Amino acid sequence: MRVPLSWLREYVRVDATAEEIAHRLSISTHEVNEVVHRGVPTDGGNLDRFRVGLVLEAGKHPNADRLQLCRVDVGEAEPAQIVCGAWNFAAGAKVAVALPGATLPNGITLERRELRGQVSEGMILAEDEVDLGTDHAGIMVLDDALEPGTPLADVLPLTEQILDVEPTGNRPDLLSVYGIAREVAALFGGELLPPPGVDPARGGDEPVEIRIEDFDGCPRYVGRLFRDVRIAESPVWLKARLRASGVRAISNVVDVTNYVMLALGNPLHAFDFETLHGGIVVRRARPGEEMRTLDGTLRKLDPADLMIADAEHAVALAGIMGGEETEVSDRTTSVLLEAANFEPVGILRSSERLALRTEGSNRWEKGVDPYLAGPAATFATQLVVELSGARWTGHDDVQGHLPERQRIVLRPERTRGLIGLDVPDERQREIFEALGFDVTADWDVTVPTWRARDVTREVDLIEEVARFVLEDVPFTLPRRDATFGRLTRWQRLRRVAEDVLVGCGFAEAYTPTFVSAAEDPDALQLPEPLSTEAAALRTSLRASLADAARANVAVDNTDVALFEIARVYARGEGSLPVERWHVAGIVEGGFGDAKWAVEQLYAALKLEPTYARASEPFLHPGKAARTAEGWVGELHPSVLDGVWGAFELDLDALVAAAPEAVEYEEVSPFPEVRQDLAFVVDEDVSAAELAAAMREAAGPELRSVQVFDEYRSGQIGEGKRSLAFRVAFGSQERTLTDEDAAAPRGRIVEALASRFGAVLRA
Repeated sequence: MRVPLSWLREYVRVDATAEEIAHRLSISTHEVNEVVHRGVPTDGGNLDRFRVGLVLEAGKHPNADRLQLCRVDVGEAEPAQIVCGAWNFAAGAKVAVALPGATLPNGITLERRELRGQVSEGMILAEDEVDLGTDHAGIMVLDDALEPGTPLADVLPLTEQILDVEPTGNRPDLLSVYGIAREVAALFGGELLPPPGVDPARGGDEPVEIRIEDFDGCPRYVGRLFRDVRIAESPVWLKARLRASGVRAISNVVDVTNYVMLALGNPLHAFDFETLHGGIVVRRARPGEEMRTLDGTLRKLDPADLMIADAEHAVALAGIMGGEETEVSDRTTSVLLEAANFEPVGILRSSERLALRTEGSNRWEKGVDPYLAGPAATFATQLVVELSGARWTGHDDVQGHLPERQRIVLRPERTRGLIGLDVPDERQREIFEALGFDVTADWDVTVPTWRARDVTREVDLIEEVARFVLEDVPFTLPRRDATFGRLTRWQRLRRVAEDVLVGCGFAEAYTPTFVSAAEDPDALQLPEPLSTEAAALRTSLRASLADAARANVAVDNTDVALFEIARVYARGEGSLPVERWHVAGIVEGGFGDAKWAVEQLYAALKLEPTYARASEPFLHPGKAARTAEGWVGELHPSVLDGVWGAFELDLDALVAAAPEAVEYEEVSPFPEVRQDLAFVVDEDVSAAELAAAMREAAGPELRSVQVFDEYRSGQIGEGKRSLAFRVAFGSQERTLTDEDAAAPRGRIVEALASRFGAVLRA
């Protein structure tokens, strides 16, 4: 959320700088990412070069058809002559002027210069030239009541400091400028001004028909009717403030709804009243009902979705998005303003099911103060009347049971005990009262409605005190108690796996446990998903590491090699999933690099892998193998561009298979007899199967066997291949001769011929 400091200061009187406010908020309230400066640079007194000007004369430039030559009163002894390319003004207009010496937001400093033979002593400004908007079609025409020479900074927010903040999910009251102003007032002892908004005089007394069929989903609905609405562009100050807050300006009425939402935290919606058929009905969607939302999408509704409807059909997804049919447009002359309160969980479920997140739904799903709808309607009414010239002619406020303020008993001594600081009773009372809590003499604390969801217990009250005195906590080293212990076997072997992969050149990655349901169809769906992208528990680490590799490639990182050790989840027989620890890796380079890392991992755990040919849709055909504990291969190009090797192994299974103790085998002092054997076998016979059979047939005299070559040719037959093995025969008692090695060699040839039909080539 972006909070313009000038807006914040309209609600709280405090002398602190932007940096001081950011520092205190970061410690006690929420994260402040940065303080952003927007608009005209303020260094060197630059702002005095921006003035309100009165156009005295405006006519065609003598040497350019598309330029005007103007004389402008800027409050100095002589008018300034300015060449301008815009034609949306004439003599008598009040305009924004930048004089020579003024530095614009883009860093350009204006100078007195000649344009097509005429001297120009400054610039008549469009809103985009001072970062107040995006419009460059014409210059800004200001209020006629302004005096020439008035500093432009007194009229428009030429310069702005913006707090980029991240409120936590349990503090929906901080999703508003006024909510943050309340925190700032409490932190600095400043004066919090009353919430903005005063109801204007009524311009009629028309009935507004509101009916709520589901008070659980909508405990309150305020509807206000406006006539003679003139839809137009918002004034520059409003567009500038929305722009600084990260919101796009649309039109005066729509901009008011966004402005009030940002100011107070209660989302609003405006309907074109003439498109409604009958009054407003708040109900659940009917079976098979559909509605086209403002983004142009036809959405199939679920009976659990809360809808805003008229007498005929749904016109809005409650708390999420309005309907296209009732959108406020340039032709709108009558507006129905909605200021309501919606139950959070239902909004969250509908938003996630429809994959539709909005600024409004983000606030509703966290819980908006149900008593805020009234003040929001008042403030919006004032602005709609002022900015569109409308008449407020109708009002209705339908309420169900609104929650009462919760009361909690606090023990001040318990606060001191938990925090570990001697916080006096009066200091605790000051903190609560500054935050809007009511405290009786015997410490019966009444929670304000805007904090009802996160302050429910005594310990929550203690936390409020704690976050205000964090800076008083002294810097001390923790007391060290002598403790003795050791890692479990599983922990030791996990660290071995980490060390091995780091030694192989891999960097450890940490990726989210939650994944999209579309990304992993077998994943376990969450009953209350955080978002569409985090709706299920992953069953594999493969996709997460591929995403991490893709992100590295996107920023031009090379030689990427990542590994992760984390849990994966599978469906269990009961209500709980089966959790397994996996180790997975991805490396730029291909199958060989991944297989080498797997072999080092097995060797470190004193295991010998046995490979079998595998076929996986995410692996390259012919470059995929499976072990007893997982798989290794080269990723298919459709998964990730480039040549990437990957593996994923069940770490729990590896640890279970690793020997408890390694038995020492004496090294033979006698030389070995080494021979190469090549066999012609069917294509579907794997090298691992042949090697296992060779060890079994030869007995202990076969010291090692390795495959080193594969050959195919029409000479050896269709569907056949030749596999070459390097074998070593040896003994602990003597040096074997060629004749001694002939016996186990013969047993190997005979066993492979009988089991696999293998033919010895060499």
